[in-house]
Amino acid sequence: MRLELRATVRTAGVFVREPLRSPLNLVLLLVLPALFVTAAAAVLGPFAKALGGSASGHAATALGAGWAAAFLAGALGFFQTVSSRQADRRLALAGLGAARTAVARLVSAFALVLAVTVTSLLALWVHQGLVHPAHTALAILAFASIYLAIGIAVGALVRDALAGSLAVVFIFILDVFSGPGMTKPAHGLTAVLSPSRKAAELLLAAGAGLRSSTSDWIATAAAATVATALGVSVFWLAARRKG
Repeated sequence: MRLELRATVRTAGVFVREPLRSPLNLVLLLVLPALFVTAAAAVLGPFAKALGGSASGHAATALGAGWAAAFLAGALGFFQTVSSRQADRRLALAGLGAARTAVARLVSAFALVLAVTVTSLLALWVHQGLVHPAHTALAILAFASIYLAIGIAVGALVRDALAGSLAVVFIFILDVFSGPGMTKPAHGLTAVLSPSRKAAELLLAAGAGLRSSTSDWIATAAAATVATALGVSVFWLAARRKG
């Protein structure tokens, strides 16, 4: 059992280092959050007002950090899943097994989500400081977790890299423009089309220096848990078919 656990952990470590070996990925991990935060500070307030939303000032800038984490996590989850199909199949057949290979891949994906959360949080802290650091960090982590699940699910279902990446981007754009701060309060279908809505509400409150209610935290945790469960389930079923 210990040997199996060590093999899984070692493989997960290799999977984490794999995307970080690319200079482009490292640049995106460091630069993209700063760009999102800076852009949010400059244009998000007037743009949200034109759409009927209310995001402005520090709250809008904080929302930019959440979007950066979401975009990066979705992209990393998708491309890691798509690019790993053949390699994971070979590892499984070589003796690691489909189950342990899938677990190692998922552990590495969540480790990358933590890295994305940290870089987005640092970009926000450098730009405007943090009134509620823990509150902000958890909200960004929820953003990243939801989009990691979306990226993994799309990567497991869509074999074509271009079509899958466009699907992730489409979901992201739809979420952004139907989310809180960008539009009027959502009802019915509009709320469903915004999977990160509750995380965004937490982040807007944190950016404005406000506290969020317990019900908001519970709703955000539920949204992240459901998204993660769905993403993991889709990936697991796909991994079983490969094995």
